Amino acid sequence: MIPMVSQLGGEGPIAWILQIAWIVMIVATFIYGQRIQMMLMLRDVESSLFRLKLMRNKGRKTAISTIKEVGKPEEDPTDRVDRFLEYIAIGPVALDPAGIIWRLEHVLDVREVRFKESVKAMVPKADKTQINNMENMLEAALALNIIYKVIRHFYVLGKKTKSLYIIMQLQMLLPLIMREAEAFSNALRAFTQGQPIGDGIGALVAAKLMRGHRKKKVAKDTLMAKVPIEGRTAYVIKATGPGGNVGKPGEAIKQIIKENKGKITTAILIDAGLKLEGEKAGEVAEGVGVAIGGPGVEKYKVEESALKYKIPVNAVIIKEDIGDAVSVMRKEIFEAADAAIERIKRLLLERTKKGDSVIIAGIGNTIGIGQ
Repeated sequence: MIPMVSQLGGEGPIAWILQIAWIVMIVATFIYGQRIQMMLMLRDVESSLFRLKLMRNKGRKTAISTIKEVGKPEEDPTDRVDRFLEYIAIGPVALDPAGIIWRLEHVLDVREVRFKESVKAMVPKADKTQINNMENMLEAALALNIIYKVIRHFYVLGKKTKSLYIIMQLQMLLPLIMREAEAFSNALRAFTQGQPIGDGIGALVAAKLMRGHRKKKVAKDTLMAKVPIEGRTAYVIKATGPGGNVGKPGEAIKQIIKENKGKITTAILIDAGLKLEGEKAGEVAEGVGVAIGGPGVEKYKVEESALKYKIPVNAVIIKEDIGDAVSVMRKEIFEAADAAIERIKRLLLERTKKGDSVIIAGIGNTIGIGQ
């Protein structure tokens, strides 16, 4: 203690008080440091949880007001919306994986039918496009509700158990979770107004290719047009628009391959892909494999058919982040559609020859994108 005393200008009551305070602070930090750290983390999590609650409430209010405005229901839709926001889907058992894809598809189909029936009950006078858009809007509100409730669960659990590790993990993951929540919050406007979103870039590319050509339904909520491109016959696929819809591209590709008895030279799938930080939104990349996101049912169908007939599958990816994917389509992403079409034509010239039959599938939500 002598150096400290000398620095303070000698012995005296103030010096002794400072020395004692310094010792108490060191002891308190040693004993209560973890609790202090947890309190600071809890405050940080509380702040994010409050923001999530505001987003959740905004999504709920937006859904209710839009349904009242568009559907003009005779009854107040608030109770139905609240029930919708609590829907859950229980996945199939995975202990015996045989046939799990088809069981999962059944659960997803039942979920989709249930959602559409619920929306129709809320807005009986709405047309099909409005119903699809409002279903997408309600799903965005549902996602916000789930995110809020999960974060609240771990926050309360960490506070109850006084577990530093639960709170620490939650705080570390919160920046990524908040980005996703903000993306869904921004998506509400796009779905409410029926505007194209970033995830629809694949559908936009397909719509540009099939413009002016006759379309026909080839699978549930999925269209196909036979288009001549660079001397090849292209079966171009996209979801039925302009309502919010992703269709069943895997089933459509499977049916086209079957109808052509496997005589397809190549398949090209166009979809939005998550970009890495530092990359520019709208960059176009090429690759191989089935570019279909989601639970994997449609992707499995394409892989199974391609393997059976040894059909090479190519991918054209337009890069964007999670915020771009569910928000109103940015100019950079919209302009990437023409660049993607040029890549497709180059792939056809390099990988196929004149007279070949190919499949080109635009994957993604086709909200705001017509036929």
